[in-house]
Amino acid sequence: MSPQTETKASVGFKAGVKDYKLTYYTPEYETKDTDILAAFRVTPQPGVPPEEAGAAVAAESSTGTWTTVWTDGLTSLDRYKGRCYHIEPVVGEDNQYIAYVAYPLDLFEEGSVTNMFTSIVGNVFGFKALRALRLEDLRIPPTYSKTFQGPPHGIQVERDKLNKYGRPLLGCTIKPKLGLSAKNYGRACYECLAGGLDFTKDDENVNSQPFMRWRGRFVFCAEAIYKSQAETGEIKGHYLNATAGTCEEMIKRAVFARELGVPIVMHDYLTGGFTANTSLAHYCRDNGLLLHIHRAMHAVIDRQKNHGMHFRVLAKALRMSGGDHIHAGTVVGKLEGIFFFFFFFFFFFLRKELYVCVIIQNKHVVQGVAVHACRISSSLWYTYPSKRSKTYETNTQEEES
Repeated sequence: MSPQTETKASVGFKAGVKDYKLTYYTPEYETKDTDILAAFRVTPQPGVPPEEAGAAVAAESSTGTWTTVWTDGLTSLDRYKGRCYHIEPVVGEDNQYIAYVAYPLDLFEEGSVTNMFTSIVGNVFGFKALRALRLEDLRIPPTYSKTFQGPPHGIQVERDKLNKYGRPLLGCTIKPKLGLSAKNYGRACYECLAGGLDFTKDDENVNSQPFMRWRGRFVFCAEAIYKSQAETGEIKGHYLNATAGTCEEMIKRAVFARELGVPIVMHDYLTGGFTANTSLAHYCRDNGLLLHIHRAMHAVIDRQKNHGMHFRVLAKALRMSGGDHIHAGTVVGKLEGIFFFFFFFFFFFLRKELYVCVIIQNKHVVQGVAVHACRISSSLWYTYPSKRSKTYETNTQEEES
């Protein structure tokens, strides 16, 4: 290893031929309406100034590398580079800072969450200058968000398909999640739907295992839907998990669900990947299928408070990639949840005239709430770091318009 890249325990990090902050720390920069703005929680290595750590994040997630290369002269780095334009300490935390980074829009492919995340979080999280790094928030400008299709349909379409208005939708996840045969699985769906629920759903890991292949599950669940509809006179549904090992197989399952006439399919968007999810969302929009999203694997990314990504970033990414509603976790069940935040968001969404799908487990225990965010304007989703206040704030001007 060359002296320029050698890491010493007493220092924790040593830059290349020049410090990153000389090029990528620009506190005088005025952000543009078309910039993608990111708020990173940065924990530098011992001996690394916060300005250098923030500049390193901006560099390694945009145009920079550890040294100067001759091809830098073949383009305009000043136009394409990311810029760390403000740093502030995290209150109550030692050696943690919020670094605000602005990215020019030309760095990103239109309509690709995959490309956006590959740039912003793809490589920099393993950087030597950082002990830990967490992406707390993104502000996505309308210029970029409009290149995405977004949710396949939305709240009103789902209410129209189910012919249910003025109340939450009530449903449950079939348990045990694994081990039932397709016929017994369909029987459980029928008992739930005939008993008064609006929908039932597959769990995240119900795909096509030896004990229950996907085609049999789809057929018996469709039978349960039609039988319960005939008996109750209500429109019912079941979230058929179309997640598969390949995009081609996933679309094949969605096609079969449409041929059966069921109203909705489901996808695990993090384990399945953003490219697969966007492809499925496009198919669902073109073919009249609703799309429910499960957040399986999210805690690997968002549970640690100083490393990873906040779930608000994952939610914004899903809104762009496409999904009519997303599994949002629990408060009183088995998964980690903060009671205060749950009810804050619950009443926020109700105030915004959205609706909630309550998912029950067994008979009385609330397992989770899937908040249908399809009608939330981008201004309500997208909080952003502003040079004006140096804090996260809501784009109230867009909200009022």
